[in-house]
Formats: sequence, C-alpha cells, structure tokens
Amino acid sequence: MTNKVLFITGAGSGMGLLAAKRALDAGWHVAAVDVQQAGLDQLGSSSRLLKLTADVTDYAAVERAVQRAESELGPIDRLVNAAAIMPLGLLMEQPREMIQKIMAINYGGLVNVTKAALPDMLRRGRGEFVSFASMAGQWPVMYMGAYNAAKHAVVAFTEVLHHENRDSGVRIICVCPPTVATPLLKQAKDTVWPKLLDVFPPIKSEQVLDHIDRTLAGRGFWVFTGPFTAMSWRMRRWFPGFMWWGDHFIEKR
Repeated sequence: MTNKVLFITGAGSGMGLLAAKRALDAGWHVAAVDVQQAGLDQLGSSSRLLKLTADVTDYAAVERAVQRAESELGPIDRLVNAAAIMPLGLLMEQPREMIQKIMAINYGGLVNVTKAALPDMLRRGRGEFVSFASMAGQWPVMYMGAYNAAKHAVVAFTEVLHHENRDSGVRIICVCPPTVATPLLKQAKDTVWPKLLDVFPPIKSEQVLDHIDRTLAGRGFWVFTGPFTAMSWRMRRWFPGFMWWGDHFIEKR
C-alpha cells in the first residue's frame, strides 16, 4: 500500500481506465475523472477511489475536481491528462464545430488540468506530470488534420512546460505512442480511417503504461513507445517531404 495520489482525466475508457486500474491495484489513491459516469463505474468501488464526473473543457468543473481530490485523498503525486476524442475526416468536410471540439478537449482540457492542479505541485516541489500526446502530434497525416493540430498543441505546450519547470522537482513527460488498441480507434473508424494507420498494427495499452513507468523512473522527457516510433519522429524532422510522399502513395493504393 502507498499514500500516493493519482489524479487522472479520461479515466473512464482506454489507457486512462487501465492506468487508473493499475494504480488502484498498486495501492495508490485514485481521483478518476471522466465526462461519463458509466465509464468510471467500470473501476468498481474502493475506499481509495474517488470518482469525479467532469467535463475537462469546463475549467470551473476541473478546479472543483482537483480541490475535492486533494481534500479527500491528499496532495496529488501524479497528474495524468488522458482525456481525448478522435473523430477524423478531411478538413474541408469535417464540421467546424467538431474541429473546435477536438481542440477544446484534447488541448484545452490539458490546459485546464494544468492550471488547476500543477501550481500546488510546483509549490510542494515534487510530483509527476504525465501528458498524453501522440505520434499524431509529431507527424501530420491526411484525414487527421484536426486531431493532428490538437496533439501538436499538446506536444508544444508540454515541451515548453517541461523546460520552464525543469528544476522545480516536478517530473514532466510527454507520451507520444503510435496507434494504440483502445476504444478511441472506434471513433476514427466510425468516421474515416487513413490507410497509413494500417502500415503498423496498433500496440497494446500495457506497453505504453510500462514505458511511462520506466521513463518516470529515469530522466527522459519523451515517451516514444512501439517499433519505429522514435525513428518516425526523426524522419519527420529530417525528411518531411519524403514522409508526405509516403502518405500520398499509401492513400492512393
């Protein structure tokens, strides 16, 4: 058992749900946040579990959730932002409202959680901040423009946040996996599925969470999980034209 406290958004599905379950199994106290109560109910019940229904785009709701977590469970030791949506489509066909919603949840939610919870962690001079970005935040792909834009924003925000607070005592890391076998992929498949995403099969959530633990135990910032992920990050920077050629070639097959 441990007195450590995890505050995690997107805890009702996918990697957020699995991360919350693993923390509970390891004896952590967990403040699990999700917009859907039904998702949170999958976590069962425990004296160490606080289920909080909140929309991450609502700063006041996020702030109340943080206050309840620290009041009822104690100071937050690990802050994880895993809330995200992933509907895809051509930018000129995807509704403007959906493009803005993706940005509001995937990036705006991170901003709200950061502003609500990180100041106290910085004042205490300890803790871990885990930002879920994606390789989509490093490598733009056709049909993924809105999702790319939001995850690019997450990557940039987290990287600057890390450097602005690197001597604070709070470990800040940015998680950039490729496609992961979670319910989030169904949102993409229900809209449009880029052929490029079939080149490599989705990896398991457990691989990502294991890599996060190893990174937090060390000194790294980037979490590039899965085969060829780090190489793809370098290729995007060194040969952007080649990467776009590959995208066009695969989509025309």
